[in-house]
Amino acid sequence: MAVLPVVLLIGAVVWQLTITGHTAWMCAHAARAAARAEAVGRDGRAAARSALPKALEPGLRVRRREGGGVSVSVRVPLLLRRWRSPVSVSATSALTPPP
Repeated sequence: MAVLPVVLLIGAVVWQLTITGHTAWMCAHAARAAARAEAVGRDGRAAARSALPKALEPGLRVRRREGGGVSVSVRVPLLLRRWRSPVSVSATSALTPPP
């Protein structure tokens, strides 16, 4: 019985790391979608927003980079939703428009 709290804590930490990895993956996907949209003259912010699940949209920031490309950052959701996460992940993607 004394080991149960330790096992639960380890399980919570592993699950939080899984959430962080999934958020990083989705952030990279949103950056690619935004870069594709910008390359063809569309709204990169709308493309990034549509590539993310609704739960990640509140912490979304999309910035155009000098020289082309898009940078997207998203706050990592916490396992306990009542607290705000101080951690965010970001990804950058750039595409050149077709000739």
